[in-house]
Amino acid sequence: MLIRAGYQIAIECSAETPLMALLSVHPSRQADLRSPALISSSGAAPLVASIDEFGNLRTRTIAPAGVLKLATDFLIQDSGQPDEVAPWAEEVPIAQLPDEAVTFLLGSRYCETDRLSPIAWALFGNTPRGWARVQAIVDFVHRHLTFGYPFARATRTALEGYQERVGVCRDFAHLAIALCRCMNIPARYATGYLGDIGVPPVPAPMDFSAWFEVYLGGRWYTFDARHNTPRVGRILVARGRDAADCAITTTFGQSKLVQFDILTDEVQQASAA
Repeated sequence: MLIRAGYQIAIECSAETPLMALLSVHPSRQADLRSPALISSSGAAPLVASIDEFGNLRTRTIAPAGVLKLATDFLIQDSGQPDEVAPWAEEVPIAQLPDEAVTFLLGSRYCETDRLSPIAWALFGNTPRGWARVQAIVDFVHRHLTFGYPFARATRTALEGYQERVGVCRDFAHLAIALCRCMNIPARYATGYLGDIGVPPVPAPMDFSAWFEVYLGGRWYTFDARHNTPRVGRILVARGRDAADCAITTTFGQSKLVQFDILTDEVQQASAA
């Protein structure tokens, strides 16, 4: 399957402002690119790329006073297969976890494991360990929260999502991540492109999506508490402890997002004669 993806983003700054962005296809998907996924900028300052502490491709620049436009448009090859389902995947004892997974057992900015732990153990302490326990958490979050763009709030934490019972995809991910960590299952936040491929189209502007990954059976698996069904065509951009590590842009000064257009569509390829 071939997917065309990209964005047009505009940020208005009142003065020259340093900016960091996580807007590139994740290094783990670079080999799947079928056209360059270069970021174009309307600013005069160069775009400087580096790998951040979570393995994401980070871009730094200086946004000018006024409007900075960032854009990309690329083709990427995808397997066309839905998210993997592995009911046999078992929990890994904490003592046997690799160092990279241990980090994702801890509380973080939006995932208050200390305050959610009693709730998590009351809800899931008697569920079967491993994949079934994670799926029980996903099922609960999917039922417990009501999705809606008007519910978006950048400061909402996992506990607040649990209490308010509303949110957008990042809130679904944060609550599920926190509950998994409370049950001693490493879980990390993920964000990227997820188009309406293989599902009825949603009559709303396209956005970046958030999901999460858990460490079971010696590897990471994808889960999505908002949709709660295996999906086709995810294009990973960034991973981290929570949304604080995966912000699409971070400005070190006053700024306002004035344009945000995302494209993710399957490309219909002509069959061979």
